[in-house]
Amino acid sequence: MQPKVMMKKKNISASKASLILFLCQIVSALDVPLDSKLLEELLQPPTITQQSPKDYIVDPRENIVIQCEAKGKPPPSFSWTRNGTHFDIDKDALVTMKPNSGTLVINIMNGGKAEAYEGVYQCTARNERGAAISNNIVIRPSRSPLWTKEKLEPNQVREGDSLVLHCRPPVGLPPPIIFWMDNAFQRLPQSERVSQGLNGDLYFSNVQPEDTREDYICYARFNHTQTIQQKQPISVKVFSTKPVTERQPVLLTPTGSTSTKVELRGNVLLLECIAAGLPTPVIRWIKEGGELPANRTFFENFKKTLKIIDVSEADSGNYKCIARNTLGSAHHVISVTVKAAPYWITAPRNLVLSPGEDGMLICRANGNPKPDISWLANGVPIAIAPEDPSRKVDGDTIIFSHVQERSSAVYQCNASNEYGYLLANAFVNVLAEPPRILTPANKLYQVIADSPALLDCAYFGSPKPEIEWFKGVKGSILRGNEYVFHDNGTLEIPVAQKDSTGTYTCVARNELGKIQNEVQLEVKDPTMIIKQPEYKVIQRYGQVSFECIIKHDSTLLPTVIWLKDNDELPDDERFLVGKDNLTIMNVTDKDDGTYTCIVNTTLDSVSASAVLTVVAAPPTPAIIYARPNPPFDLELTGQLERSVELSWVPGDENNSPITNFVIEFEDGLHEPGVWHYQTEVPGTQTTVQLKLSPYVSYSFRVIAVNEIGRSQPSEPSEQYLTKSANPDENPSNVQGIGSEPDNLVITWESLRGFQSNGPGLQYKVSWRQKDVDDEWTSVIVANVSKYIVSGTPTFVPYEIKVQALNDLGYAPEPLEVIGHSGEDLPMVAPGNVQVHVINSTLAKVHWDPVPLKTVRGHLQGYKVYYWKVQSLSRRSRRHVEKKILTFRGNKTFGMLPGLEPYSSYKLNVRVVNGKGEGPASPDKVFKTPEGVPSSPSFLKITNPTLDSLTLEWGSPTHPNGVLTSYILKFQPINNTHELGPLVEIRIPANESSLILKNLNYSTRYKFYFNAQTSVGSGSQITEEAVTIMDEAMASRQVDIATQGWFIGLMCAVALLILILLIVCFIRRNKGGKYPVKEKEDAHADPEIQPMKEDDGTFGEYSDAEDHKPLKKGSRTPSDRTVKKEDSDDSLVDYGEGVNGQFNEDGSFIGQYSGKKEKEPAEGNESSEAPSPVNAMNSFV
Repeated sequence: MQPKVMMKKKNISASKASLILFLCQIVSALDVPLDSKLLEELLQPPTITQQSPKDYIVDPRENIVIQCEAKGKPPPSFSWTRNGTHFDIDKDALVTMKPNSGTLVINIMNGGKAEAYEGVYQCTARNERGAAISNNIVIRPSRSPLWTKEKLEPNQVREGDSLVLHCRPPVGLPPPIIFWMDNAFQRLPQSERVSQGLNGDLYFSNVQPEDTREDYICYARFNHTQTIQQKQPISVKVFSTKPVTERQPVLLTPTGSTSTKVELRGNVLLLECIAAGLPTPVIRWIKEGGELPANRTFFENFKKTLKIIDVSEADSGNYKCIARNTLGSAHHVISVTVKAAPYWITAPRNLVLSPGEDGMLICRANGNPKPDISWLANGVPIAIAPEDPSRKVDGDTIIFSHVQERSSAVYQCNASNEYGYLLANAFVNVLAEPPRILTPANKLYQVIADSPALLDCAYFGSPKPEIEWFKGVKGSILRGNEYVFHDNGTLEIPVAQKDSTGTYTCVARNELGKIQNEVQLEVKDPTMIIKQPEYKVIQRYGQVSFECIIKHDSTLLPTVIWLKDNDELPDDERFLVGKDNLTIMNVTDKDDGTYTCIVNTTLDSVSASAVLTVVAAPPTPAIIYARPNPPFDLELTGQLERSVELSWVPGDENNSPITNFVIEFEDGLHEPGVWHYQTEVPGTQTTVQLKLSPYVSYSFRVIAVNEIGRSQPSEPSEQYLTKSANPDENPSNVQGIGSEPDNLVITWESLRGFQSNGPGLQYKVSWRQKDVDDEWTSVIVANVSKYIVSGTPTFVPYEIKVQALNDLGYAPEPLEVIGHSGEDLPMVAPGNVQVHVINSTLAKVHWDPVPLKTVRGHLQGYKVYYWKVQSLSRRSRRHVEKKILTFRGNKTFGMLPGLEPYSSYKLNVRVVNGKGEGPASPDKVFKTPEGVPSSPSFLKITNPTLDSLTLEWGSPTHPNGVLTSYILKFQPINNTHELGPLVEIRIPANESSLILKNLNYSTRYKFYFNAQTSVGSGSQITEEAVTIMDEAMASRQVDIATQGWFIGLMCAVALLILILLIVCFIRRNKGGKYPVKEKEDAHADPEIQPMKEDDGTFGEYSDAEDHKPLKKGSRTPSDRTVKKEDSDDSLVDYGEGVNGQFNEDGSFIGQYSGKKEKEPAEGNESSEAPSPVNAMNSFV
């Protein structure tokens, strides 16, 4: 079977934005963005978007509508053929074509006859770029003929014999649905003994006296015309003979010992065996030499019918049915052959090329027998179509080379065998377009500092344009690891900084032209909470305030929201929200909780929380506040089926007014001893009308509440038993989730006892497969909360409902929920895994998403496994430590951070569903480029002499590439920590030691040492060392350090500081005043310098915490006086405050400062604090 032209039906939205042009397998094919303005301007060959089905059965009483919709640029024109020849609709007054459409309307309701329009129709949509064609649409009117009249003789049958009542319905189009009923329109009961066959006949394995009746009626329902035809009633009379003879099974259908059956791939295979016998035989099915396919096999009609869904060639074989009773067995073998109409392996896809490019259309199909592949061009067989030098047909592939605009056309691929055909249209559209930038000009992007910035440059052109980015209108082209350039033109700044703000220019160019566009980027300061709310403990009835002081970018407008326990603040005037605080007045116990301050801007959001704990206020002796006494004298009046009135007498308030009463109930029938909340009423009310549920034995109690708390419950009221009724509600939280690939576990929350409304609570559980025209399957289960449906297909949606019922009837019709049968592991791995190395520590991985039908479950995401194979610099393998990154949802790319430079890696990708991971994609190998090395592992300085030092070092732990050299820098440091000139030496990478000569004697040197690769210099390591001094200098310095006057001076300074400390603490502890004169006298000698408390060094010199060299020159003046700001070291140094004040009598009051200003140090760090000898050298 090979019709002239056909096309697989494909429904596409008719909106302008639906012009989707697909990429072909060739890398050079273009992708056309879905920009409405662009789509309106581009030329496009026709595409069929909607058409009627191939086999179109119409109602002969209604107008015939044959659909044919298409799109293209310019809009296509339409024409039709009927039975292979041109169909001139202008010559038939009953046929019209809809405006701007190819859809035909045949007006049957105005006198036309549907039979006159039977035939094979085909639509062609054509414009200047080519012609697309529809399937062959076979139009046939439905038929529902009457039953032929026949004289039916009564059937007289002996008890125990078999019987077949033939239906023989009239032949209709489509075939009717057969069922048997009686005169009262009630379906005849069927069982293992009596059942209807696939041909509509009614089979009795053995007849019984109760089968006697005169109204066996066969009905044929023709769904297309909504009519039902009735056969004349058949009479059956069963006469008894004693004794009844038992018989072994004999097959009524099929006859003989073997038969054959041919079925098409993807269809439902139905095999039937019905047997006679007494006792009634039981049917069993087996497959010779194999097993019945799991998850696709079902038994129907009391196991007389074997049903296998979605059959494939693997289901071919011999199927045996065995009928057995106590006297013996009979069997029949059905030889099944599965053929296949053509089905797609690769359907051709639309191809968009630019002039001079290459491409391919591929059309691959399979079937049994294997289908023939043929090509057409613009609806004409390609062998007789106009020649195109750029086109070459190679079986199922058309190869295009160096195409031109005249090469644009629509091609049709036809795959057909004796069981059917497939056809697909695919166009080749050759476009020559200069670059266009689709992103609006001067578009403003705003981001928060240290977050990514994505600047769009959506573009189109043919040939595909090249994209370049510049910062500023005349800036240089952007390159480097700090930028990521995406294939769609987007510029990504992974970590935007304040200096990233500015104008960015995108330039798109191809051989037909160049265009540019500017966008603006603004980087904002992040929003911060600089004063967060703090934990507070407050007494009841007090006042509390939480602070939330923020700092934000001046151009952003923040909004502050306060929450209590993650919910809105209570609607209470006691809560006052200020600009930067929340105040709660008259705090009560209900105010206990967590308070959260949330600050939102248009770009970011921050929050901070604090807990408020409310404690009891201190007791007031005059008045004792307590919880109220319990109510009493409970009374029930006005008893009705669904309501009752409860009244009570309040107890003592205990000096705190009763705010409300809480009413609770006990169900003595279902949950004795358990009290449930019923309602509450204001404290001024002492009666309430209560709503009741059926079939509950009620007792009530009342609890009084005031601001102190709740009273003890009252004594229970008398019991009141309500009458039974149907359930008012159905179970809640109905869910359907499979636990295995072949089941559906339906769960629900059972009704509580008092919700049953009566005895005998049960549940009716119903389910059916969604989007399949199946009847509901229902079971009634006991008072449980779960039911398992077995034998379901893997991960298909089901409609589910659970209805409550009791002995009095059903609850209202429940709502339907959607569940899914069990998940199975994904079947396939992601394909086309690609890795783009961005820099030495970052890579981006792409993959193609797997088809959703192969996920076989809820798609949770993709996992990327990656591991380092070896370092390229050391060529040594190590223990493989695999790392895993998970990307949620249907994401098809991800970033791999933290890679080691100059290394070889492998990765694979797996899809994940709720069941687990699918198979891994083939391992992908990629390498990272070189980076800068780490610092050398060590630097040692040994063998000091008068004029030389020996340096030894270790290579970097992480070379991150091939080392090219080492860089050594050093400079001398004098006694005042001034730095001398810097000397730099480059050392070959294979060296590990160096002797520095011609150095100054008795001189401290500071060394800076780092390694280099071709990428740049790594971090440096520093060290200091001193050359040996000569003997004379050493002797002189040792003599100075051991002089008695020096030792005495040091002792005097220490003693003076100790005396000052003692006087200070005595004065402060006594609370006495500190005269200003004494303060001045304490510092009468400017030559005495205090020593620091922390390390004992002179306050004159550098801070021992950072060892930074001093500025040039000593901080001691040359006239041997001490600067006032340095010498004013009084008791202020031991206080806790900042500013001092004087009383009217001149005494010093207030807090004393413990902080002294220090001059900032300059130069590089020093590894050694000044020695006393060096200090004295500079002091004198």
